[in-house]
Amino acid sequence: MKAYLLKENGGTDKLILSEAAIPQINSNEVLVNVKAISINPVDASVRQNKNSLQAILKPEDFNDIILGWDISGVITETGANIKNFKKGDEVFGMVNFPGSGRAYAEYAAVPGDQLAIKPKNISFEDSAAATLAALAAWQCLVTYCKIKNGDKVLIHAAGGGVGHYAVQIAKSFGAYVIGTGSSSKKDFILKLGADEFIDYTSEKFEDKVNDADIVFESIPGTEHLLRSIKAAKNGGTVISIKSSFDGEPAEKAKAKGLKTFRILVSSNGNDMKQIAELLEKEKIHSHISKKYEFKDLPLAHKQIETGKTLGKIVVVV
Repeated sequence: MKAYLLKENGGTDKLILSEAAIPQINSNEVLVNVKAISINPVDASVRQNKNSLQAILKPEDFNDIILGWDISGVITETGANIKNFKKGDEVFGMVNFPGSGRAYAEYAAVPGDQLAIKPKNISFEDSAAATLAALAAWQCLVTYCKIKNGDKVLIHAAGGGVGHYAVQIAKSFGAYVIGTGSSSKKDFILKLGADEFIDYTSEKFEDKVNDADIVFESIPGTEHLLRSIKAAKNGGTVISIKSSFDGEPAEKAKAKGLKTFRILVSSNGNDMKQIAELLEKEKIHSHISKKYEFKDLPLAHKQIETGKTLGKIVVVV
């Protein structure tokens, strides 16, 4: 099979399209013929930065590295203990994150408990997009923050990969959503269902919002985190996928009685099934701004590195 091997950290030229053996599956895995792959900022970070790679992968995975975690495809083989999937099933999911997903390949070995059946009304590309980013939004808002009808939710970078799913998931629960972004993304964010839009380039969100039940923080840095704490109501929740609550942020959050979380998304088949249901019922959808052929996967990395991607990037295998 064809796969992209990472021999060393560095630029996109370090992703080498190569021939590799089709993986052998164990009793709890299925073999998936990959049809589409999603690219995330973490992909580029792990490729570039040795510290990032060591934070996500295990030492035993450092040889023969194949990056990638987001897939959609067709099951071609099932392990002996797999009862809920069969050969020919169309599935999608985030593979072994954190860890070695080995998704930049024509075939991937995937634990059966990390997948969901792809809805028939959703393409391989749209379902591949709704994996790591959608899971991060789901786990933040639902698993940790226990979002409920009527909550006021401030979502940063609402036009990005994670953010555009977060807006839609929050609205599906009946929340009042305020999204931040640049002026060029205003119409897109409002069309997603956001009730209000704040242009972070010309407005201070903490001057406009100080009573959010939930603040979804996806911008790195202590200063931004402190501003998000100001935007939360006393007793509210601030959840971050980029920054930890140490030092001054911890003190300010405690003074307001806030619940705080710093999370790293993790593979979870049950959560994927919830996302599949939302996709099937058209409660959420994937916005794919760019598609690339497998031979051009390094170009997808260059695009995600711009930090200006609207929605998601997908590679068709």
